[in-house]
Amino acid sequence: MSAAGSRGRPRSLARAVTLADVAAATGVSHQTVSRVLNDSPAVRPETRERVAAVIEQLGYRPNPAARALATRRSLTLGVVSFDPTLHGPASTVHGIEVAARAAGYFVSVAGLDSPGADGVRRALDRLVGQAVDGVVLIAPFHEAAAAAAELAERVPVVVVGAGGSTGMPCVGVDQVEGARLATAHLLDQGAGTVFHVAGPEGWTESEERADGWRAALEAAGRPVPPVVGGTWRPSAGYEAGRLLAARGDVEGVFVANDQMALGLLRAFGEAGLRVPEDVLVVGFDDVPEAAYYSPPLTTVRQDFARVGRRSIDLLVERLAQGASVPARYDVVPPELVVRSSSVRARTRRAQQGRRAPAEGARSAR
Repeated sequence: MSAAGSRGRPRSLARAVTLADVAAATGVSHQTVSRVLNDSPAVRPETRERVAAVIEQLGYRPNPAARALATRRSLTLGVVSFDPTLHGPASTVHGIEVAARAAGYFVSVAGLDSPGADGVRRALDRLVGQAVDGVVLIAPFHEAAAAAAELAERVPVVVVGAGGSTGMPCVGVDQVEGARLATAHLLDQGAGTVFHVAGPEGWTESEERADGWRAALEAAGRPVPPVVGGTWRPSAGYEAGRLLAARGDVEGVFVANDQMALGLLRAFGEAGLRVPEDVLVVGFDDVPEAAYYSPPLTTVRQDFARVGRRSIDLLVERLAQGASVPARYDVVPPELVVRSSSVRARTRRAQQGRRAPAEGARSAR
């Protein structure tokens, strides 16, 4: 027999194996095969094993369209995101996609053409038109969260990155704590005060990181310098770096994201400022390249995979239980990752000196 099959059709065009085929080959009912696929406990172990073996042998794959028709759900979740060139939104979308697949859902992503409320509404309308079961809105700016509240009346919504004041289920990294950790670390390393290169206005993350920076300085009784505005881009960090280098009194800088920190390091280098010898620098996000900056960048790591899992968990919970599920804010803790950009040589030598006796004592024993 040729590869085309007995009827002359290519194998790729052969009829797909159906649930009825599995039932006939196994000698059980259609309902029993369905129970096995849905992991129902109402099937004897020996029957489950026999059905599973036939499913593997025949290469049966569940039909998403048929399942959606039976459950009256599309099994698709919508995701609204802004600017995939930014590490935070892109990493959050990836985390959501991985978590959604693990939960048995497809994902449809709608990018925002503008960060305002109108752009959010258009993206949400596109997803609702696709009959998605629910939406995860990555909304790190105020107008997006307001638009999501309107959608929540039509389809379940979980918001990521908008803080806990939306009245909807929310997930987010503790931006205030991350900024506080970064600032306190710079003070501990000897900076008299810490300057801040902030993200753009209107972004929740920008405001919360600035709040954490300011709170750390005030708690330590240190002066609070004027904020230097930024745009998340390396070019903004470069301009901020030139401005700060011209002051001559900057000892430590907390930059609101790693991409701006890259530009800042370039500007400091051109101005003859050495990092960390002259100025200590900490970023935020822990982009994959941060460990390979010159010098390697101390930064605040966000667990985007955990954010994705928690957002899908909340959305699936709301789909299962309806609007009766109380809205809550799930906070994911940040992590300070210390590298060379914030640790002066004398501090490293002191730390090594404190470790040496213990190591020597262990070797003597």
